[in-house]
Amino acid sequence: MSGPSLIDSFGRVHKNLRVSVTDRCNIRCFYCMPEVVKFLPRKDVLTFEEITRLTRVFASVGIERIRLTGGEPLTRRGLSNLVGMLKEVEGIKEIAATTNGLLLADQAADLWEAGLDRLNVSLDTLDAGKFKQITRRNGLDKVIAGIDAAQEVGFENIRINAVAIKGLTESDIIPLATFARQRELELRFIEFMPLDGDQQWDSTSVMTGSSIRELIEREVGALVEVERKLASQPAKDFAYSDGQGRVGFIDPVSAPFCAACDRVRITAEGKLRNCLFSTEEWNLLELLREGATDQEILDSIVQSVAQKKAGHGIDSEEFVRPRRAMYQIGG
Repeated sequence: MSGPSLIDSFGRVHKNLRVSVTDRCNIRCFYCMPEVVKFLPRKDVLTFEEITRLTRVFASVGIERIRLTGGEPLTRRGLSNLVGMLKEVEGIKEIAATTNGLLLADQAADLWEAGLDRLNVSLDTLDAGKFKQITRRNGLDKVIAGIDAAQEVGFENIRINAVAIKGLTESDIIPLATFARQRELELRFIEFMPLDGDQQWDSTSVMTGSSIRELIEREVGALVEVERKLASQPAKDFAYSDGQGRVGFIDPVSAPFCAACDRVRITAEGKLRNCLFSTEEWNLLELLREGATDQEILDSIVQSVAQKKAGHGIDSEEFVRPRRAMYQIGG
C-alpha cells in the first residue's frame, strides 16, 4: 500500500499521532472532565489490534511519533502490551505516554521493558489540599511515588505538565519549579484551555506563559531560551542560566503555535480529529469494523488532514468551542 504524505493545504507535514486508549480516568480534574461522567462501553473502544493497524497505516505516510493518552492511559489493562506491539511497527521512531501518575509506580517497570521511550506526568500542585481541589480526588503521594519509580527503572527526561490557572495555581509555580530542578525533571506549564468538562472556562482564567516565566526568573533564576528539538513542538523551552534544569511554556491561548502543528488525534472510540479544537471527526473505527481496506482508511485520513484549518481560532470571534471535553478527545 502506498499513499501521499500527510501534508495539509498549508504545507504542514504531519509526523505525530496522539492515540487515546481510553476515556476512563481515576481522577476528575475540573479542567478536563465533569465530576459525574458516563464512560464509553468497552465494545466501543479501539482494541490494541485496531490501534496497531491504524498506526501501520499512519506510518506508511510518514507518521513517526506516537503519544498514548486518555482519559488516563494506565487504567487500560495491559498497556505495556500495546507499547510492545507498536514498537514493531515499521517507521515509528518514538512512543510516549501522558499519565496522571497515580498508577505509575506499579507499571513503570513493565512500560520501560516494553520500550516506552518517554513519559509526561500531569502534576499541577505539590499541595495535597489543592491537589484534591483540582482533581476532586486524593493521591498526590501516589503521583510522586510514580515519578520516583519511573526514574528508578530508567526513564530519563521525564516531563511534568502543569496546567496554570489564574486565581488558583499562582502559588504552585515556584514549588513546582524547585521540585523539578531538585529531581532533574523537565517542567512545562500549559495555559488553561477551553476544554473543561463543566464549560466554565473564560479568558480571565488564563495565566499566560510569559507571566509565569517572569515569576520564575524573579524567584528561582534567570532563564535562557534554547533551540527547539523539533520545529513542531508546542513548547518554548528555556534553560536555567546556572545549568540546573529546564522549564517550558505551552501557550495555546496567548501565543498559538498552529503554524507549525504536525499532530493528528484518534479518540478512544476511533474518531480521527485533525485538531484538538476540531468540530469535525472522521470515524476510523467504523471503517475498521466494516471491513475497509488499508487504502480506504488512508483515504479518510488524507481527507481529514486536507481539511485542517490554519489554526484553532481561540483568539478570534469566530471560535466555536468543541462539544467534547479534553478527556473525550485525548490530551
